Amino acid sequence: MQNTLKYNVIYRCTVIVWMTVKFMLQLYFFHIRHRIWDEKTNQKWNDLLRKMAQEYRVKAVNLGGVLIKVGQFLSTRADLMPDVFIQELTGLVDRVPPAPFSYARNVMETEWHGCIDDYFAEILEKPIASASIGQVYQGRLHDGSLVAIKIRRYRVKETFQMDFKALKIVFWLIRVFTKLEKVTNLHTLYREMVFVMDRELNFNQELTFGEYFKERYKDYPLIYIPDYYAELCTDKVLVMEWVTGAKITDTTYMSEHQISVKQTAKTLFDFYFDQFFNPGYFHADPHAGNILIQPDGTLAIIDFGMIGEIRKQDTQLFKRLVQGIIVDDYDKILKTLDEMNFILPNADRDKLVKIFKQTIDMYQNGTFKDMDARLMEQIKDDIRVFINEQPIQLSADYAYLGRAISIVVGVLISIYPDIDLGKWSKLMVKQWFGCGKTFLETVYKEIAMDTVKPILSLPKAMLGFLENGEKDRKWQREKQQTRLQHQFYLLLEIIMFVLVVGSSLTGIYAYQMGMSVLLIISVIVLVVFFFMLHLLFFRHYHMIRLTK
Repeated sequence: MQNTLKYNVIYRCTVIVWMTVKFMLQLYFFHIRHRIWDEKTNQKWNDLLRKMAQEYRVKAVNLGGVLIKVGQFLSTRADLMPDVFIQELTGLVDRVPPAPFSYARNVMETEWHGCIDDYFAEILEKPIASASIGQVYQGRLHDGSLVAIKIRRYRVKETFQMDFKALKIVFWLIRVFTKLEKVTNLHTLYREMVFVMDRELNFNQELTFGEYFKERYKDYPLIYIPDYYAELCTDKVLVMEWVTGAKITDTTYMSEHQISVKQTAKTLFDFYFDQFFNPGYFHADPHAGNILIQPDGTLAIIDFGMIGEIRKQDTQLFKRLVQGIIVDDYDKILKTLDEMNFILPNADRDKLVKIFKQTIDMYQNGTFKDMDARLMEQIKDDIRVFINEQPIQLSADYAYLGRAISIVVGVLISIYPDIDLGKWSKLMVKQWFGCGKTFLETVYKEIAMDTVKPILSLPKAMLGFLENGEKDRKWQREKQQTRLQHQFYLLLEIIMFVLVVGSSLTGIYAYQMGMSVLLIISVIVLVVFFFMLHLLFFRHYHMIRLTK
Protein backbone atom coordinates (compact mmCIF):
# COMPACT_ATOMS: atom_id res chain seq x y z
CA MET A 1 0.00 0.00 0.00
CA GLN A 2 2.85 2.37 0.96
CA ASN A 3 4.68 1.73 -2.33
CA THR A 4 1.52 2.45 -4.30
CA LEU A 5 0.89 5.72 -2.46
CA LYS A 6 4.47 6.86 -3.20
CA TYR A 7 3.41 7.43 -6.80
CA ASN A 8 0.14 9.20 -5.95
CA VAL A 9 0.32 12.96 -6.49
CA ILE A 10 -2.31 13.75 -3.83
CA TYR A 11 -0.53 11.61 -1.24
CA ARG A 12 2.93 13.04 -1.94
CA CYS A 13 1.71 16.64 -2.03
CA THR A 14 -0.28 16.14 1.17
CA VAL A 15 2.69 14.64 3.05
CA ILE A 16 5.13 17.34 1.92
CA VAL A 17 2.78 20.30 2.39
CA TRP A 18 1.43 19.04 5.71
CA MET A 19 4.97 18.52 7.04
CA THR A 20 5.74 22.13 6.13
CA VAL A 21 2.56 23.49 7.74
CA LYS A 22 3.21 21.36 10.83
CA PHE A 23 6.75 22.71 11.18
CA MET A 24 5.55 26.30 10.75
CA LEU A 25 2.84 25.85 13.40
CA GLN A 26 5.30 24.27 15.83
CA LEU A 27 7.68 27.21 15.44
CA TYR A 28 4.84 29.73 15.75
CA PHE A 29 3.41 28.24 18.96
CA PHE A 30 6.88 27.82 20.44
CA HIS A 31 7.43 31.59 20.13
CA ILE A 32 4.02 32.26 21.68
CA ARG A 33 4.71 29.98 24.67
CA HIS A 34 8.26 31.22 25.29
CA ARG A 35 8.45 34.96 25.70
CA ILE A 36 11.70 34.89 27.70
CA TRP A 37 14.72 33.38 25.98
CA ASP A 38 17.14 31.98 28.51
CA GLU A 39 19.49 28.99 28.36
CA LYS A 40 16.67 26.56 29.06
CA THR A 41 14.53 28.05 26.26
CA ASN A 42 17.44 27.79 23.84
CA GLN A 43 17.86 24.14 24.73
CA LYS A 44 14.16 23.49 24.09
CA TRP A 45 14.42 25.39 20.80
CA ASN A 46 17.35 23.27 19.65
CA ASP A 47 15.55 20.09 20.70
CA LEU A 48 12.52 21.12 18.63
CA LEU A 49 14.66 21.88 15.57
CA ARG A 50 16.51 18.58 15.95
CA LYS A 51 13.22 16.70 16.17
CA MET A 52 11.93 18.46 13.05
CA ALA A 53 15.13 17.70 11.15
CA GLN A 54 14.93 14.04 12.14
CA GLU A 55 11.33 13.87 10.95
CA TYR A 56 12.35 15.48 7.66
CA ARG A 57 15.16 12.95 7.25
CA VAL A 58 12.77 10.00 7.79
CA LYS A 59 10.21 11.42 5.35
CA ALA A 60 12.95 12.07 2.76
CA VAL A 61 14.30 8.51 2.99
CA ASN A 62 10.80 6.97 2.81
CA LEU A 63 9.50 9.12 -0.06
CA GLY A 64 12.76 9.72 -1.93
CA GLY A 65 12.50 12.11 -4.84
CA VAL A 66 12.99 15.83 -4.35
CA LEU A 67 13.03 15.72 -0.54
CA ILE A 68 16.48 14.10 -0.48
CA LYS A 69 17.91 16.63 -2.94
CA VAL A 70 16.37 19.59 -1.07
CA GLY A 71 17.67 18.24 2.25
CA GLN A 72 21.20 17.96 0.87
CA PHE A 73 20.93 21.47 -0.53
CA LEU A 74 19.67 22.97 2.74
CA SER A 75 22.50 21.28 4.67
CA THR A 76 24.92 23.71 2.97
CA ARG A 77 22.83 26.88 3.49
CA ALA A 78 23.99 28.20 6.85
CA ASP A 79 22.40 31.54 5.93
CA LEU A 80 18.93 29.98 5.82
CA MET A 81 18.96 27.05 8.25
CA PRO A 82 19.86 26.79 11.99
CA ASP A 83 22.99 24.84 12.99
CA VAL A 84 21.04 22.04 14.65
CA PHE A 85 18.96 21.44 11.52
CA ILE A 86 22.07 21.45 9.33
CA GLN A 87 23.85 18.95 11.56
CA GLU A 88 20.96 16.49 11.24
CA LEU A 89 20.70 16.89 7.46
CA THR A 90 24.44 16.79 6.75
CA GLY A 91 24.40 13.01 6.93
CA LEU A 92 21.38 12.69 4.62
CA VAL A 93 22.71 10.33 1.99
CA ASP A 94 21.09 10.02 -1.41
CA ARG A 95 20.65 6.28 -1.01
CA VAL A 96 17.38 4.36 -1.41
CA PRO A 97 16.58 0.64 -1.64
CA PRO A 98 17.42 -0.74 -5.10
CA ALA A 99 14.81 -1.95 -7.57
CA PRO A 100 15.11 -5.61 -8.66
CA PHE A 101 17.50 -6.38 -11.50
CA SER A 102 14.56 -7.52 -13.65
CA TYR A 103 13.50 -3.86 -13.84
CA ALA A 104 16.98 -2.73 -14.90
CA ARG A 105 17.14 -5.50 -17.51
CA ASN A 106 13.77 -4.50 -18.91
CA VAL A 107 14.81 -0.83 -19.16
CA MET A 108 18.04 -1.67 -20.99
CA GLU A 109 16.41 -4.07 -23.44
CA THR A 110 13.56 -1.64 -24.13
CA GLU A 111 15.94 1.26 -24.71
CA TRP A 112 18.34 -0.78 -26.88
CA HIS A 113 15.65 -2.85 -28.63
CA GLY A 114 17.59 -6.03 -28.02
CA CYS A 115 18.88 -8.52 -25.45
CA ILE A 116 21.52 -7.26 -23.00
CA ASP A 117 23.59 -10.37 -23.78
CA ASP A 118 24.20 -8.83 -27.20
CA TYR A 119 26.08 -5.99 -25.47
CA PHE A 120 27.56 -7.47 -22.30
CA ALA A 121 29.69 -10.53 -21.70
CA GLU A 122 28.91 -10.16 -17.99
CA ILE A 123 26.85 -7.89 -15.72
CA LEU A 124 26.56 -7.98 -11.94
CA GLU A 125 22.93 -8.14 -10.88
CA LYS A 126 23.52 -6.44 -7.52
CA PRO A 127 23.84 -2.65 -7.95
CA ILE A 128 26.96 -1.00 -6.59
CA ALA A 129 25.02 2.20 -5.84
CA SER A 130 21.34 3.08 -5.56
CA ALA A 131 20.24 6.72 -5.32
CA SER A 132 17.00 8.66 -5.71
CA ILE A 133 17.43 9.14 -9.48
CA GLY A 134 19.37 6.11 -10.66
CA GLN A 135 21.11 2.92 -9.66
CA VAL A 136 24.49 1.79 -10.98
CA TYR A 137 25.62 -1.65 -12.10
CA GLN A 138 29.01 -2.96 -13.15
CA GLY A 139 29.26 -4.72 -16.50
CA ARG A 140 31.86 -6.07 -18.90
CA LEU A 141 31.61 -5.53 -22.64
CA HIS A 142 32.50 -8.27 -25.12
CA ASP A 143 35.86 -6.60 -25.75
CA GLY A 144 36.69 -6.95 -22.03
CA SER A 145 36.15 -3.29 -21.06
CA LEU A 146 34.66 -2.68 -17.61
CA VAL A 147 31.80 -0.19 -17.60
CA ALA A 148 29.38 1.44 -15.18
CA ILE A 149 25.72 1.29 -16.22
CA LYS A 150 23.39 3.87 -14.69
CA ILE A 151 19.66 3.11 -14.93
CA ARG A 152 16.99 5.70 -14.21
CA ARG A 153 14.68 4.59 -11.42
CA TYR A 154 11.06 3.54 -11.89
CA ARG A 155 8.74 6.53 -12.47
CA VAL A 156 11.36 8.89 -11.06
CA LYS A 157 10.63 11.68 -13.53
CA GLU A 158 6.94 11.51 -12.71
CA THR A 159 7.75 11.52 -8.99
CA PHE A 160 9.97 14.58 -9.27
CA GLN A 161 7.29 16.45 -11.24
CA MET A 162 4.79 15.68 -8.43
CA ASP A 163 7.24 16.96 -5.85
CA PHE A 164 7.92 20.14 -7.84
CA LYS A 165 4.21 20.98 -7.51
CA ALA A 166 4.30 20.35 -3.77
CA LEU A 167 7.52 22.36 -3.51
CA LYS A 168 5.86 25.30 -5.26
CA ILE A 169 3.10 25.31 -2.61
CA VAL A 170 5.73 25.04 0.15
CA PHE A 171 7.65 28.03 -1.20
CA TRP A 172 4.42 30.03 -1.43
CA LEU A 173 3.58 29.22 2.20
CA ILE A 174 7.07 30.21 3.34
CA ARG A 175 6.94 33.43 1.32
CA VAL A 176 3.53 34.44 2.70
CA PHE A 177 3.76 33.29 6.32
CA THR A 178 7.47 33.75 7.20
CA LYS A 179 10.11 36.46 6.99
CA LEU A 180 12.44 34.35 4.85
CA GLU A 181 11.50 36.35 1.76
CA LYS A 182 13.37 39.29 3.31
CA VAL A 183 16.71 37.45 3.30
CA THR A 184 16.51 35.54 0.03
CA ASN A 185 14.63 35.63 -3.25
CA LEU A 186 12.47 32.53 -2.82
CA HIS A 187 11.03 32.69 -6.34
CA THR A 188 14.50 32.65 -7.89
CA LEU A 189 15.68 29.97 -5.47
CA TYR A 190 12.74 27.72 -6.39
CA ARG A 191 13.35 28.26 -10.10
CA GLU A 192 17.06 27.46 -9.74
CA MET A 193 16.44 24.30 -7.71
CA VAL A 194 13.82 22.97 -10.11
CA PHE A 195 15.98 23.77 -13.14
CA VAL A 196 19.06 21.97 -11.78
CA MET A 197 17.16 18.94 -10.43
CA ASP A 198 15.01 18.54 -13.55
CA ARG A 199 18.10 18.59 -15.74
CA GLU A 200 19.63 15.83 -13.59
CA LEU A 201 16.80 13.50 -14.64
CA ASN A 202 17.88 13.59 -18.30
CA PHE A 203 20.74 11.16 -18.89
CA ASN A 204 21.26 12.48 -22.42
CA GLN A 205 22.00 15.84 -20.84
CA GLU A 206 24.45 14.21 -18.43
CA LEU A 207 26.20 12.59 -21.40
CA THR A 208 26.52 16.01 -23.03
CA PHE A 209 28.02 17.49 -19.87
CA GLY A 210 30.41 14.56 -19.46
CA GLU A 211 31.71 15.05 -23.00
CA TYR A 212 31.94 18.81 -22.38
CA PHE A 213 34.21 18.34 -19.35
CA LYS A 214 36.21 15.66 -21.19
CA GLU A 215 36.99 18.16 -23.94
CA ARG A 216 37.54 21.14 -21.61
CA TYR A 217 40.12 19.34 -19.45
CA LYS A 218 41.80 17.13 -22.02
CA ASP A 219 45.09 19.02 -21.52
CA TYR A 220 45.07 18.64 -17.73
CA PRO A 221 47.34 15.63 -17.06
CA LEU A 222 46.28 15.23 -13.41
CA ILE A 223 42.53 15.38 -14.16
CA TYR A 224 40.74 12.44 -15.75
CA ILE A 225 37.17 12.43 -17.06
CA PRO A 226 35.87 8.93 -17.94
CA ASP A 227 34.84 8.02 -21.47
CA TYR A 228 31.16 7.55 -22.31
CA TYR A 229 29.72 4.99 -24.69
CA ALA A 230 27.39 7.36 -26.52
CA GLU A 231 25.90 4.61 -28.71
CA LEU A 232 24.54 2.90 -25.57
CA CYS A 233 23.37 6.07 -23.80
CA THR A 234 19.71 7.09 -23.83
CA ASP A 235 17.41 9.24 -21.72
CA LYS A 236 17.12 6.36 -19.20
CA VAL A 237 20.47 4.55 -19.54
CA LEU A 238 23.99 5.89 -19.20
CA VAL A 239 27.07 3.75 -19.92
CA MET A 240 30.54 5.02 -19.06
CA GLU A 241 34.04 3.75 -18.44
CA TRP A 242 34.54 2.04 -15.08
CA VAL A 243 36.91 4.13 -12.95
CA THR A 244 38.92 2.65 -10.08
CA GLY A 245 40.36 4.54 -7.16
CA ALA A 246 39.63 5.75 -3.64
CA LYS A 247 37.64 8.72 -2.41
CA ILE A 248 39.75 11.85 -2.37
CA THR A 249 39.35 12.09 1.41
CA ASP A 250 41.16 8.73 1.86
CA THR A 251 44.56 10.08 2.97
CA THR A 252 45.63 6.59 4.05
CA TYR A 253 45.31 5.46 0.42
CA MET A 254 47.47 8.41 -0.65
CA SER A 255 50.11 7.49 1.91
CA GLU A 256 50.16 3.86 0.76
CA HIS A 257 50.68 4.94 -2.88
CA GLN A 258 53.14 7.72 -1.95
CA ILE A 259 50.86 10.44 -3.32
CA SER A 260 51.52 14.02 -2.19
CA VAL A 261 48.51 15.30 -0.25
CA LYS A 262 49.55 18.91 -0.89
CA GLN A 263 49.85 18.33 -4.64
CA THR A 264 46.47 16.57 -4.67
CA ALA A 265 44.84 19.49 -2.85
CA LYS A 266 46.48 21.98 -5.26
CA THR A 267 45.25 20.01 -8.29
CA LEU A 268 41.73 19.98 -6.89
CA PHE A 269 41.88 23.69 -6.06
CA ASP A 270 43.08 24.66 -9.55
CA PHE A 271 40.47 22.42 -11.21
CA TYR A 272 37.50 23.96 -9.40
CA PHE A 273 38.84 27.53 -9.34
CA ASP A 274 38.88 27.41 -13.12
CA GLN A 275 35.22 26.32 -13.16
CA PHE A 276 33.97 28.71 -10.49
CA PHE A 277 35.48 31.89 -11.93
CA ASN A 278 35.55 31.42 -15.70
CA PRO A 279 32.56 31.32 -18.08
CA GLY A 280 31.17 27.85 -18.69
CA TYR A 281 29.67 24.96 -16.76
CA PHE A 282 30.82 23.85 -13.33
CA HIS A 283 30.52 20.54 -11.48
CA ALA A 284 27.82 21.35 -8.92
CA ASP A 285 28.04 18.15 -6.85
CA PRO A 286 31.75 17.85 -5.93
CA HIS A 287 31.42 15.64 -2.85
CA ALA A 288 34.16 13.11 -2.02
CA GLY A 289 32.29 10.20 -3.65
CA ASN A 290 32.43 11.95 -7.03
CA ILE A 291 36.18 12.67 -6.87
CA LEU A 292 38.35 9.56 -6.99
CA ILE A 293 42.11 9.48 -6.61
CA GLN A 294 43.90 6.87 -8.70
CA PRO A 295 47.16 5.05 -7.81
CA ASP A 296 49.26 7.48 -9.87
CA GLY A 297 47.72 10.57 -8.17
CA THR A 298 45.36 11.46 -11.01
CA LEU A 299 41.94 12.77 -9.95
CA ALA A 300 39.01 11.11 -11.72
CA ILE A 301 35.83 13.19 -11.71
CA ILE A 302 32.52 11.35 -12.13
CA ASP A 303 28.77 12.05 -12.13
CA PHE A 304 27.92 15.14 -14.17
CA GLY A 305 24.20 15.07 -13.48
CA MET A 306 24.17 18.19 -11.31
CA ILE A 307 25.73 21.05 -13.25
CA GLY A 308 25.70 24.83 -12.79
CA GLU A 309 26.75 27.61 -15.13
CA ILE A 310 28.96 30.69 -14.86
CA ARG A 311 27.92 33.31 -17.38
CA LYS A 312 30.24 35.89 -18.89
CA GLN A 313 28.54 38.68 -16.93
CA ASP A 314 29.11 36.71 -13.71
CA THR A 315 32.84 36.64 -14.41
CA GLN A 316 32.88 40.41 -14.97
CA LEU A 317 31.11 40.94 -11.64
CA PHE A 318 33.59 38.67 -9.86
CA LYS A 319 36.49 40.66 -11.34
CA ARG A 320 34.99 43.98 -10.30
CA LEU A 321 34.54 42.62 -6.79
CA VAL A 322 38.22 41.62 -6.64
CA GLN A 323 39.23 45.02 -8.06
CA GLY A 324 37.31 46.77 -5.29
CA ILE A 325 38.97 44.62 -2.63
CA ILE A 326 42.47 45.21 -4.01
CA VAL A 327 42.20 49.02 -4.18
CA ASP A 328 40.04 49.35 -1.01
CA ASP A 329 37.12 50.78 -3.01
CA TYR A 330 34.24 49.80 -0.75
CA ASP A 331 31.68 51.71 -2.78
CA LYS A 332 32.63 49.54 -5.75
CA ILE A 333 32.33 46.42 -3.57
CA LEU A 334 28.84 47.39 -2.39
CA LYS A 335 27.71 48.37 -5.88
CA THR A 336 28.90 45.03 -7.29
CA LEU A 337 27.21 43.06 -4.52
CA ASP A 338 24.05 45.07 -5.26
CA GLU A 339 24.19 43.96 -8.90
CA MET A 340 24.68 40.37 -7.75
CA ASN A 341 21.56 40.72 -5.55
CA PHE A 342 23.48 40.02 -2.34
CA ILE A 343 22.41 43.18 -0.53
CA LEU A 344 18.80 44.02 0.28
CA PRO A 345 17.59 47.67 0.09
CA ASN A 346 17.46 48.29 3.86
CA ALA A 347 20.93 46.95 4.69
CA ASP A 348 23.21 48.91 7.04
CA ARG A 349 25.84 49.82 4.45
CA ASP A 350 28.15 51.54 6.94
CA LYS A 351 28.29 48.35 8.99
CA LEU A 352 28.87 46.31 5.83
CA VAL A 353 31.86 48.50 4.92
CA LYS A 354 33.24 48.09 8.44
CA ILE A 355 32.98 44.30 8.26
CA PHE A 356 34.63 44.19 4.83
CA LYS A 357 37.47 46.46 5.99
CA GLN A 358 38.13 44.39 9.13
CA THR A 359 38.20 41.15 7.12
CA ILE A 360 40.56 42.56 4.48
CA ASP A 361 42.85 44.00 7.19
CA MET A 362 43.02 40.57 8.85
CA TYR A 363 44.14 39.05 5.56
CA GLN A 364 46.69 41.78 4.80
CA ASN A 365 48.15 41.53 8.32
CA GLY A 366 48.64 37.79 7.87
CA THR A 367 46.23 36.86 10.66
CA PHE A 368 44.60 34.20 8.49
CA LYS A 369 47.85 32.24 8.32
CA ASP A 370 47.76 31.47 12.04
CA MET A 371 44.15 30.37 12.15
CA ASP A 372 43.27 27.01 13.63
CA ALA A 373 40.04 25.05 13.17
CA ARG A 374 38.48 26.63 16.28
CA LEU A 375 39.11 30.16 15.04
CA MET A 376 37.77 29.28 11.58
CA GLU A 377 34.57 28.03 13.21
CA GLN A 378 34.34 31.27 15.23
CA ILE A 379 34.63 33.34 12.05
CA LYS A 380 31.93 31.22 10.37
CA ASP A 381 29.68 31.79 13.41
CA ASP A 382 30.32 35.54 13.28
CA ILE A 383 29.47 35.62 9.57
CA ARG A 384 26.30 33.60 10.18
CA VAL A 385 25.20 35.98 12.97
CA PHE A 386 25.97 38.96 10.74
CA ILE A 387 23.91 37.51 7.89
CA ASN A 388 20.99 36.85 10.24
CA GLU A 389 21.16 40.35 11.74
CA GLN A 390 21.66 42.31 8.53
CA PRO A 391 19.27 42.47 5.54
CA ILE A 392 21.68 40.74 3.15
CA GLN A 393 21.21 37.49 1.30
CA LEU A 394 23.18 34.80 -0.45
CA SER A 395 21.67 35.35 -3.87
CA ALA A 396 19.54 32.51 -5.20
CA ASP A 397 21.17 33.03 -8.60
CA TYR A 398 24.39 31.72 -7.07
CA ALA A 399 22.79 29.12 -4.81
CA TYR A 400 24.43 26.06 -6.39
CA LEU A 401 27.73 27.89 -6.91
CA GLY A 402 27.85 28.70 -3.20
CA ARG A 403 26.97 25.11 -2.34
CA ALA A 404 29.70 23.73 -4.63
CA ILE A 405 32.33 26.14 -3.28
CA SER A 406 31.52 25.23 0.33
CA ILE A 407 31.79 21.50 -0.44
CA VAL A 408 35.12 21.90 -2.26
CA VAL A 409 36.59 24.03 0.55
CA GLY A 410 35.45 21.41 3.06
CA VAL A 411 37.15 18.63 1.07
CA LEU A 412 40.37 20.68 0.71
CA ILE A 413 40.59 21.40 4.45
CA SER A 414 39.83 17.77 5.35
CA ILE A 415 42.68 16.37 3.25
CA TYR A 416 45.18 19.24 3.74
CA PRO A 417 44.51 21.22 6.95
CA ASP A 418 47.62 23.39 6.38
CA ILE A 419 46.22 24.80 3.15
CA ASP A 420 46.87 28.50 2.51
CA LEU A 421 43.83 29.43 0.43
CA GLY A 422 44.89 33.08 0.31
CA LYS A 423 48.28 32.32 -1.23
CA TRP A 424 46.88 29.86 -3.76
CA SER A 425 44.04 32.22 -4.67
CA LYS A 426 46.43 35.11 -5.26
CA LEU A 427 48.37 33.12 -7.87
CA MET A 428 45.18 32.07 -9.65
CA VAL A 429 43.74 35.60 -9.56
CA LYS A 430 46.83 36.95 -11.33
CA GLN A 431 46.30 34.45 -14.16
CA TRP A 432 42.57 35.12 -14.10
CA PHE A 433 43.09 38.84 -14.73
CA GLY A 434 45.52 38.05 -17.57
CA CYS A 435 48.23 40.21 -16.06
CA GLY A 436 50.56 42.19 -18.27
CA LYS A 437 53.66 43.79 -16.76
CA THR A 438 52.37 43.80 -13.20
CA PHE A 439 49.28 42.61 -11.41
CA LEU A 440 48.27 46.07 -10.12
CA GLU A 441 48.86 47.63 -13.54
CA THR A 442 46.37 45.20 -15.06
CA VAL A 443 43.83 45.83 -12.29
CA TYR A 444 44.04 49.63 -12.64
CA LYS A 445 43.82 49.32 -16.43
CA GLU A 446 40.55 47.37 -16.10
CA ILE A 447 39.23 49.90 -13.58
CA ALA A 448 39.98 52.72 -16.02
CA MET A 449 38.15 50.88 -18.80
CA ASP A 450 35.16 50.29 -16.50
CA THR A 451 35.13 54.02 -15.69
CA VAL A 452 35.12 55.10 -19.35
CA LYS A 453 32.40 52.67 -20.49
CA PRO A 454 29.47 54.51 -18.80
CA ILE A 455 30.60 57.84 -20.34
CA LEU A 456 30.74 56.36 -23.84
CA SER A 457 27.36 54.71 -23.48
CA LEU A 458 25.60 57.73 -21.92
CA PRO A 459 24.03 59.17 -25.14
CA LYS A 460 22.67 55.77 -26.12
CA ALA A 461 21.39 55.10 -22.61
CA MET A 462 19.68 58.52 -22.47
CA LEU A 463 17.98 57.92 -25.81
CA GLY A 464 16.83 54.49 -24.64
CA PHE A 465 15.41 56.00 -21.45
CA LEU A 466 13.45 58.66 -23.37
CA GLU A 467 12.07 56.06 -25.78
CA ASN A 468 11.35 53.24 -23.36
CA GLY A 469 10.81 54.91 -19.99
CA GLU A 470 7.02 54.98 -20.20
CA LYS A 471 6.92 51.45 -21.62
CA ASP A 472 9.03 50.19 -18.71
CA ARG A 473 6.81 51.86 -16.13
CA LYS A 474 3.72 50.39 -17.75
CA TRP A 475 5.37 46.98 -17.83
CA GLN A 476 6.19 47.22 -14.11
CA ARG A 477 2.56 48.00 -13.28
CA GLU A 478 1.36 45.06 -15.37
CA LYS A 479 3.97 42.81 -13.76
CA GLN A 480 2.75 43.72 -10.26
CA GLN A 481 -0.87 43.12 -11.26
CA THR A 482 0.01 39.73 -12.79
CA ARG A 483 1.87 38.70 -9.63
CA LEU A 484 -1.16 39.51 -7.47
CA GLN A 485 -3.40 37.51 -9.80
CA HIS A 486 -0.94 34.63 -9.69
CA GLN A 487 -0.98 34.58 -5.86
CA PHE A 488 -4.79 34.77 -5.82
CA TYR A 489 -5.16 31.79 -8.14
CA LEU A 490 -2.55 29.82 -6.22
CA LEU A 491 -4.42 30.43 -2.95
CA LEU A 492 -7.69 29.24 -4.51
CA GLU A 493 -5.94 26.14 -5.87
CA ILE A 494 -4.61 25.29 -2.40
CA ILE A 495 -8.08 25.72 -0.86
CA MET A 496 -9.66 23.54 -3.55
CA PHE A 497 -6.90 20.96 -3.14
CA VAL A 498 -7.55 20.74 0.62
CA LEU A 499 -11.30 20.39 -0.01
CA VAL A 500 -10.70 17.63 -2.58
CA VAL A 501 -8.53 15.72 -0.09
CA GLY A 502 -11.11 16.24 2.67
CA SER A 503 -14.03 15.03 0.57
CA SER A 504 -11.96 12.03 -0.60
CA LEU A 505 -11.20 11.00 2.99
CA THR A 506 -14.88 11.47 3.93
CA GLY A 507 -15.91 9.26 1.01
CA ILE A 508 -13.45 6.53 2.04
CA TYR A 509 -14.76 6.66 5.61
CA ALA A 510 -18.38 6.48 4.45
CA TYR A 511 -17.61 3.51 2.18
CA GLN A 512 -15.89 1.60 5.01
CA MET A 513 -18.75 2.31 7.43
CA GLY A 514 -21.46 1.46 4.89
CA MET A 515 -23.00 4.94 5.06
CA SER A 516 -24.42 5.08 1.53
CA VAL A 517 -26.08 8.51 1.81
CA LEU A 518 -22.90 10.15 3.11
CA LEU A 519 -20.93 8.31 0.42
CA ILE A 520 -23.15 9.67 -2.38
CA ILE A 521 -22.92 13.21 -0.98
CA SER A 522 -19.14 12.89 -0.66
CA VAL A 523 -18.78 11.68 -4.24
CA ILE A 524 -20.92 14.58 -5.55
CA VAL A 525 -18.96 17.11 -3.50
CA LEU A 526 -15.67 15.52 -4.62
CA VAL A 527 -16.66 15.76 -8.29
CA VAL A 528 -17.71 19.41 -7.88
CA PHE A 529 -14.52 20.39 -6.02
CA PHE A 530 -12.32 18.44 -8.43
CA PHE A 531 -14.01 20.13 -11.40
CA MET A 532 -13.48 23.55 -9.81
CA LEU A 533 -9.81 22.70 -9.13
CA HIS A 534 -9.46 21.59 -12.75
CA LEU A 535 -10.91 24.90 -14.02
CA LEU A 536 -8.76 26.97 -11.67
CA PHE A 537 -5.61 25.12 -12.69
CA PHE A 538 -6.13 25.61 -16.42
CA ARG A 539 -7.16 29.24 -16.02
CA HIS A 540 -4.04 29.83 -13.91
CA TYR A 541 -1.90 27.97 -16.45
CA HIS A 542 -3.40 29.99 -19.30
CA MET A 543 -2.69 33.24 -17.44
CA ILE A 544 0.96 32.24 -16.93
CA ARG A 545 1.37 31.36 -20.62
CA LEU A 546 -0.04 34.73 -21.66
CA THR A 547 2.49 36.54 -19.51
CA LYS A 548 5.50 34.74 -21.01
